[in-house]
Amino acid sequence: MSDVNKTIQKWHASFRKGTDFDSWGQLVEAIDEYQILARQLQKEVQSTNSTDFTEEQKKTLGKIATCLEMRSGSLQCTQSNEEFKLEELKKLETIIQNILTYNKEFPFDVQPVPSRKILAPGEEENLELEEEDAAAGAGSTEAFPPRAPALQGTLLPRLPSEPGMSLLTIKIEKIGLKDAGQCIDPYMTISVKDLNGIDLNPVQDTPVATRKEDTYIHFSVDVEIQRHVEKLPKGAAIFFEFKHYKPKKRFTSTKCFAFMEMDEIKPGPIVIELYKKPTDFKRKKLQLLTKKQLYLHLHQTLHKDS
Repeated sequence: MSDVNKTIQKWHASFRKGTDFDSWGQLVEAIDEYQILARQLQKEVQSTNSTDFTEEQKKTLGKIATCLEMRSGSLQCTQSNEEFKLEELKKLETIIQNILTYNKEFPFDVQPVPSRKILAPGEEENLELEEEDAAAGAGSTEAFPPRAPALQGTLLPRLPSEPGMSLLTIKIEKIGLKDAGQCIDPYMTISVKDLNGIDLNPVQDTPVATRKEDTYIHFSVDVEIQRHVEKLPKGAAIFFEFKHYKPKKRFTSTKCFAFMEMDEIKPGPIVIELYKKPTDFKRKKLQLLTKKQLYLHLHQTLHKDS
């Protein structure tokens, strides 16, 4: 079986898993699965070096990602009249399975999620090296799209509560950096990874921070972790990647990262250390960003439905 067929098979299995959870009433798990699959499809759509799919097929994948996010949104909004129903979503199963041969009109009038540059860990460093090796002003920067993050971010609402289960809200208060004032369009990407660096939850971006003061950039924003604390596997960690825009390179780069392990989840304030890029999701080779007393300042709140 070719790599592309394996990828399609993996997407199909994820789609079935999500719709199964949905039909069983396991909404939290369904939302997780839909959002993770939507992100995987978006990454494929936005990949510039992938020749596995035609532009038309990528457009279809982007529309499927939109439908997954719409269904996920319907499940998260208790006031909703289920704008996008499970029965409608299930119509997309054969399209995912047969994406390489599908040539009919898409069954729903939706648009692909707007594309934005998603850089894999370490990719921005490679781009920087290539840029530095190239002659200055050779025009190669045109390859990079302008501005990555949406100003308003991609933060998600709190999950529905479940009896005996805890949900975690993390307020990102501020980050300490020696050149805080020089960072353009700074924002934070939050992800939850297992020991192998695999996403357990949908990845979220904060809005761009606008307040800078001395060596601090203030965020003052709440992030809702998209899984009950009790369902996070042993060895999981919550990652915070600080990103900013580089005008000369015309892309968004990761400057540093921090993470919080499961034994650090407890109500109240916490201050965590910053590490040098590239982001090491497996936590094997960590290098502190600075010896100065500069950290990421967070405040945790646990919500338990008794």
